[in-house]
Amino acid sequence: MSQPPRQTPPRQNKIIPGPVRPRTPEPDRICGPVAVAALFAHRPGAVLRLFYLPTRRQDVGSFCARLAQERKPYREVEAGELARIAGTTHHGGIVAVATPREVPAVTRLEQVPTGLLPVLDGIGNPHNLGAIARSAAFFGCKGMLLSGDPRQAGLSDSAWRTSEGGLEALTLLRTSDLPVALGALAPRFLTVAAVARGGEAPEAILASGDARDIALVLGNEEEGLAEPTIAACARRVTLPGSGLVESLNVSVAAAVLMHALRRHPT
Repeated sequence: MSQPPRQTPPRQNKIIPGPVRPRTPEPDRICGPVAVAALFAHRPGAVLRLFYLPTRRQDVGSFCARLAQERKPYREVEAGELARIAGTTHHGGIVAVATPREVPAVTRLEQVPTGLLPVLDGIGNPHNLGAIARSAAFFGCKGMLLSGDPRQAGLSDSAWRTSEGGLEALTLLRTSDLPVALGALAPRFLTVAAVARGGEAPEAILASGDARDIALVLGNEEEGLAEPTIAACARRVTLPGSGLVESLNVSVAAAVLMHALRRHPT
């Protein structure tokens, strides 16, 4: 008995993928008069173009003059177009487009500015990142360290907007291995983990007599700090509360702790 003819599967064209080119990072979109002013103050050369509403005409004179000298575009637009450029209606009437800011990896202790250092580990909400940066700048911090936790928010439009210029005022650094980095900071910094319960009060940290600057380590909004990160810190701090709620939003807790832990000059 003869076998039925074998069906030949349709020939498939196999495509061998070549090397993947890294995506060109999107430009920063800085919204709001305060944030845009901070951009021009700290990174004027990074500005690529500027857009603004007619109501902001008097506020942008010096910015437009600088861009004109550098032969960079600026334009007055209507509200609908500005919202499209900004990606949000919360643009404050002015949007600057800038080259993306790089956050270098910390490899030497000398890179880290002196003073109180906020360290963010897995802060996933860009609004919290921006709010913490705003508080850090307000209380005189000079830098901020971001962990390599995949949940950690980066420099997004929302973070820039919420920070109200705070991100521009800070030296930003990153690390892929936070526990190791905290150990490397120890010669200059007293590393303090912010925990929801079981830590010391802020005044006890300051009363310890340790004269090193403080690195305040803040964890993920829902899960807090990982145990290896807590173990790498020399001290733990907890804000005493009423007990009616378990904890504060991380950006609020960060602001309270930065105020409580900053060392006033004598």
